[in-house]
Amino acid sequence: MEAYDVVMIGAGHNGLVCAAYLLNAGYSVLLLEARSLPGGGATTEELLPKEAPGFKFNPCALDHLFIFLGSVIQELELHKYGLKYLLCDPVVFCPHPDGKYFLAHKSVEKTCLEIARYNHRDAQKYSEYANYWLRFVGSIIPYFNAPPKSIVDLVGNYDLKKLQDLFSLLGGPNQTLDLLRTMLTSPMDNLNEYFDSEFIKAPLARLSAEISAPPSQKAMSFGAMMMVMRHDPGMARPQGGTGALTDALVNCVTSKGGVILTNQRVEKVLIDNGKAVGVRVNGGKEYRANKGVFSNIDAKRLFLQLVDASDVDSADANLRERLDRRIADNNESILKIDLALNEPLRFEHHEHRDEYLIGSILIADSVNHVEKAHSDCTQGKIPDDDPSMYLAMPTGLDPSMAPQGKHTAWIEFFAPYNITGAEGTGLKGTGWTDELKNKVADRVVEKLAEYSPNLKHSIIARHVESPAELGERLGFFKGNYYHLDMTLDQMLCFRPLPELANYTTPIENLYLTGAGTHPGGSISGLPGRNCARVFLHHEKPLQQTLKEAGNSIKSAIGSVFQGG
Repeated sequence: MEAYDVVMIGAGHNGLVCAAYLLNAGYSVLLLEARSLPGGGATTEELLPKEAPGFKFNPCALDHLFIFLGSVIQELELHKYGLKYLLCDPVVFCPHPDGKYFLAHKSVEKTCLEIARYNHRDAQKYSEYANYWLRFVGSIIPYFNAPPKSIVDLVGNYDLKKLQDLFSLLGGPNQTLDLLRTMLTSPMDNLNEYFDSEFIKAPLARLSAEISAPPSQKAMSFGAMMMVMRHDPGMARPQGGTGALTDALVNCVTSKGGVILTNQRVEKVLIDNGKAVGVRVNGGKEYRANKGVFSNIDAKRLFLQLVDASDVDSADANLRERLDRRIADNNESILKIDLALNEPLRFEHHEHRDEYLIGSILIADSVNHVEKAHSDCTQGKIPDDDPSMYLAMPTGLDPSMAPQGKHTAWIEFFAPYNITGAEGTGLKGTGWTDELKNKVADRVVEKLAEYSPNLKHSIIARHVESPAELGERLGFFKGNYYHLDMTLDQMLCFRPLPELANYTTPIENLYLTGAGTHPGGSISGLPGRNCARVFLHHEKPLQQTLKEAGNSIKSAIGSVFQGG
């Protein structure tokens, strides 16, 4: 039996990040990936090699925000391994049915000038809105960069500027209560407090809903960070596609002696006397883990499918039932459409400028339009009678992703994983068939063509992936691209459950990382980094504490001399 210090289940970007930190600390690491290539949701692939050779697509993640809230790129020196980011500016374009449009730049001031073309009051209020939520983001960055139950790590992450952001929100008792009240409201409530115009409320609602909840859902107002983070730290894409991040991480891991094996689906975690000691993959081969088994897949699949029930029950008699019944899933997934195009999109009814094609493009006609796109999914309905969507034209920023003069379009359409009334049919009994997914894709493309009329005659080929296929390809439980919903009750020290929130589990030497752990889904690498820190604290408590104390002191001194 081959033996390593650590065996990682899955080679998604968080697993690769975690492995890189463990390798830096001197541990041997094996990563086992079920697919034929590493990266999980962070890949770039030629999805249409016959119909559209030379076109590169991002089947999942595209716009990177959260990774810039941490120090993964700098600490792992990923630029040395080929990673280069291209900054998006403008960051958002949303055409409105009446000819108005929302155009947001990285600069808040430039964004306000665009808004003022239609509504001066909303422009002024946007400045206030952005300022408030940017201070909120600044105040929670330290929490994102620490294991959720580690007070020492959390305090050590605060520098002068972040403390100023925190105290500016808390203020006196009334200000603190107002912050609490704001956190308990919905994105819709919060937007109505600030703005009058639908052309600005609709795109902000659409971006808030990227956390996978309708804009009317209470206690989700923090979804505002999905817009304001496009101002600071900003939004970018790796040159060559999201897969370039994975390529850099793979180069980093392998250069340090890490081993990555693909087409290796883990079928069982091996437990001996209450301790994780290795894994068994398809075909029966076993790999021993001397120090730990790390799961980059969600806790439900890990404990309900890969670990014997008797071993789970011996460690925690309530865990399997709590995972099965306590973790909520709102049935929202994604139908993904990738297009190979002969020519770029053109928004002829909205004073077309090529800069519209650089950042995120939203089709969100009203807040109610966005609301329906999400609430229908919860009820198992496909919201395709009047589709709302999030799209991008990656080649507008990075021409290297298509043959010269050609382009790609990336379209994300929220759809239910399980379709009501179609139970037991289609892939995995979800109701999704090839015929249905293409019928829905037709409607999405038709809606987009209302805004960019040249679209229909410019399509060379397309690739459509249903929610059921997404779940099947990447192992997402019920097609959930965040592993589990990003609602407040399943975030921070509640993710995925309070007893599993610090990356450790009741089974000794079995660790959790990935999107289903703090701070959640999206491209950040922070679950991987935080998980590695927990492991290193356990293995080398004094050495790791001294190292992090030194880093905290250095950061604090630096912030003082830089004026915060």
